[in-house]
Amino acid sequence: MGLYLVESTLNESIKDEASFEKKVEQLQSQLQTSEMIEVQVASDFSRAFFIFEAEKEASLKASLELLGLPVALTKEVRIVGQDLEEAKQQKEKINYLVEWNLPENLTMDQYLERKKKNSVHYAEVPEVSFSRTYVCEDMSKCLCFYDAPDDEAVVRARDAVKAPIDQITQLKKK
Repeated sequence: MGLYLVESTLNESIKDEASFEKKVEQLQSQLQTSEMIEVQVASDFSRAFFIFEAEKEASLKASLELLGLPVALTKEVRIVGQDLEEAKQQKEKINYLVEWNLPENLTMDQYLERKKKNSVHYAEVPEVSFSRTYVCEDMSKCLCFYDAPDDEAVVRARDAVKAPIDQITQLKKK
């Protein structure tokens, strides 16, 4: 089983929490050989981020598109900073997602070493809590989840750990 990120650009039919939750329920009911680990949606319902544990990537894409959830990106990922079982529990609050398009020459080992070395600096921004990161196995990008009072605090936390931001998205609070 692999771990997959599926990003969806949501269409006009999904503009509120009720319509989004209905789609997620429909998706969960049709998954047979896959498990939805988590789903996060932008506060403006423009994009959704799904993490699945699955046998086949192609079946995930087909399942979402069948329900009218257009797929913008599908990538195999690994979780960093938190155990997969912890992520499944989703006990902590998350309200920001930072995307970073990784530099071309960066290897997974270099990324992990850098993360280990710099993560101690999150303590410099105590109002921000880092939760977890999903790193694409092809080293194209990573998605980092945070709980923070505002996007400026997330930027300060990213500066503290010397990590760039290509895009920051406020997530719908659960």
